[in-house]
Amino acid sequence: MLNNIGLPGLLLIAVVVLVLFGRGKISSLMGEVGKGITAFKRGVSDGSKEIEEQDELAAKDVTPTDAEKDKV
Repeated sequence: MLNNIGLPGLLLIAVVVLVLFGRGKISSLMGEVGKGITAFKRGVSDGSKEIEEQDELAAKDVTPTDAEKDKV
């Protein structure tokens, strides 16, 4: 069904949305969408950094020191 819309149909839908909501409301809505995308990207970046830090802590050197070798 959506394959038959075409460019004139999309333009008609855009005009109807613009008339219903007004330019100011659409502008503020798109600003909020942009902020949401930015926050999502920041969260993904922070999550990957946290995982990398956990991997670094888990990958400690377990080679025994000379003092530990002497005890055995």
